[in-house]
Amino acid sequence: MFEELTLEERKVIYRARRGLKEIDVYFDPYVKQHYLQADATEKALFKELVDQEDPDLLDWFMEVSEPPKPELRQLIIKLKQYVHG
Repeated sequence: MFEELTLEERKVIYRARRGLKEIDVYFDPYVKQHYLQADATEKALFKELVDQEDPDLLDWFMEVSEPPKPELRQLIIKLKQYVHG
């Protein structure tokens, strides 16, 4: 399966591994179960999310502050639903 991935998909999957438990708990299940089946728009949005700094991501996931784009907020809600149901 890995050889079928595009270079961009490989980069996003690699960048999604943060080493920070509070973020990995959301990114890992999404990457393993949903990312490759997502449409191009959602993949681009996830790439944008993955490209953010950890402190910002933590604030957004913990709802301390809002992401700059409503689309990012919606994706965060989706990732949280995958984990928490």
